[in-house]
Amino acid sequence: MSPHLPRSAFRRATFLYSRFLDVLVVLTVAILIIPVTLQIFARFTEFIPRYIWTEEAARFLLVWMVMIGGMIGVREGSHFIVDLFPSLSGKPKAALDLVSGVFMLIFGAVFLWYGIEFTEFAWFRISELAELPLWLIHIAWPLAGFSWLLFTGERMWDSLNVLRGRG
Repeated sequence: MSPHLPRSAFRRATFLYSRFLDVLVVLTVAILIIPVTLQIFARFTEFIPRYIWTEEAARFLLVWMVMIGGMIGVREGSHFIVDLFPSLSGKPKAALDLVSGVFMLIFGAVFLWYGIEFTEFAWFRISELAELPLWLIHIAWPLAGFSWLLFTGERMWDSLNVLRGRG
């Protein structure tokens, strides 16, 4: 077992999920380069035809890139964080992290709840240009909400342990 891999099954699962998200965001950015490059070269050269699907593919990939980036940012504690008291540490910081975590849980629950509705709305619809199923883009919202709940809950557990004197 890797020395960086956490011991508990839950921590191991969230760690592996976060590594999967890291790989996914890199792939999303790498794949995004293809349709954007095709769009640019098609505008300025006559060698490449102007494909219509490239705009829609770029939009889909951009949404996924942003949502996955948000998931990673919440996991790392670098997204939705405004550090008003950078000198705090220990129990006061843990207490403040719990308060901000409650708001993050609310935010994640809203994304999960309404994201499910949003995805159901798009379940049997297709995009106009590439004829892709729209649920492929809409499902990013409930997945982000679920991930934010998962990662925020993990961070809040750590803060609770600090308050209890175990962390």
